[in-house]
Amino acid sequence: MKKTFSLSDIENILHHLNYRWKLEALALWKGDNAPFETHQIYEGYEAFINPDTLTYIDRLENNTAKNRLRHALIDHYLQRVLLPHETEMRAWMRGAVALVHDERLYFRDVIPWCQKSGTYEKRQILQKETGPLCKFLKPFALNYWNVLLDLLRKDLGFENYLTYCEQKKEIPYARYYETIKKFLSETDELYFPAMERWTKNRFGRPLSDLTRFDAIKLLCLEQFDLLFPDKTMKELTTFFRFWQIMPENLPGLQMELGKEKEKASQGISFLLQIPEEVYILMRPRGGWIDIETLWHELGHGFSAVFTSPELSITDRDMATTFALSESYAFFLQNLALSRPVLEDYLGLSPDDSEDFFYHKTLRDISVFRRYAAKFMAEFEMFSSGDLSNGERYAELMARYTGFYYQPEGHLFDLVPEFYCLEYLLGWMGAAILEDHLRGRMGERWAFCSETGDILKKWWEQGNQYNIFRFMDKNNLGPMSPAPLLKRWNAVLNP
Repeated sequence: MKKTFSLSDIENILHHLNYRWKLEALALWKGDNAPFETHQIYEGYEAFINPDTLTYIDRLENNTAKNRLRHALIDHYLQRVLLPHETEMRAWMRGAVALVHDERLYFRDVIPWCQKSGTYEKRQILQKETGPLCKFLKPFALNYWNVLLDLLRKDLGFENYLTYCEQKKEIPYARYYETIKKFLSETDELYFPAMERWTKNRFGRPLSDLTRFDAIKLLCLEQFDLLFPDKTMKELTTFFRFWQIMPENLPGLQMELGKEKEKASQGISFLLQIPEEVYILMRPRGGWIDIETLWHELGHGFSAVFTSPELSITDRDMATTFALSESYAFFLQNLALSRPVLEDYLGLSPDDSEDFFYHKTLRDISVFRRYAAKFMAEFEMFSSGDLSNGERYAELMARYTGFYYQPEGHLFDLVPEFYCLEYLLGWMGAAILEDHLRGRMGERWAFCSETGDILKKWWEQGNQYNIFRFMDKNNLGPMSPAPLLKRWNAVLNP
């Protein structure tokens, strides 16, 4: 006899399964033992995680709730089937090692290694080492993606991957492909001459000599770390008292900021239950990357813990797109290295602040262009249906960033569901939020208590709106890269 599910059943089961996965990921990121074996997550839910369950969801009248519950179920269906393929791929990736002289570098350690150690010559060796590793791992990655695409077409009836993502995220990807392409061309003259000067000053080499591994070194702003103030991680959060926010005392927010070796090196937020259970994890490495990482993750954390508990489960915990959360994260990350904060909160001299802020802005446009080029490459790749060829990826990355990217590494730089565009939308959204606050309170907006009041009103809306509807509902204007271009021009082309 087929089991039937009520709306309440569906919401609660999906929320419980989401929580299980997040709890598993949190434990692994902390370096703890997982609370259960991964294959046990779905035990007892086999009858529920089935395309047939979608028929109950499709009867809902609320289209937003319907779409979110529908795709939450699809997520678990795909995850359950893909689990053995993903486990195999990740097992091989975990064991992949690049030898740089006497150093053994695992894939997961490449970014922090490039940021804080290594020479140009060593990064050249890393480049040569990772190429064959990517070629060896490519069949495992391709297998994963081919299985996923087959599931979407044959089991779930989606025409293609683009259709699936557009229905889930409600983002017009083709339109944004053209918008981003045009914006990149418009900023070529702003970006390339400035980046050429920076690479020659920093490395004594033209941009054309450099690879993505050199970009990692350059863009972490390590050259300015001697200016970083002698403050503990906890002290770096005292700024938010201007907004009547004390992160260490916020109900629901748990910050784990120690240097435990078991912890993953990358900072991350885990929103187990919004607003009751939110974790921020990072392992400080010293320098400006620490405050940027911390404030970025606090953007995710604050927007979660200040979410109204009166909202429904779907409006709190089941967003299908995270561009709005990324807006808050990039908003705080940009604020952390703004000139008022650098000078009046962190104590830099005006001359040091000006030099640092110039290069921080140049870094921002470079990283934006990296995400933009990746989005374009992914859009073209999935539009053509050819995931095996990385030549176009390498061509676009070099064209828009100036750094060389290996064609064989394209699948290992691919972010599922076009998340690169959500970063770009988040970056645009952050600039819109900042412009609004500056317009209301002037250049000292960051130090006004009213800023905290406005942000809390935005945050309490949770995830009930996607970024487009949020901007409309709060009279913030349409999504546009224009405020970003204005910001970059003011610094790089005064």
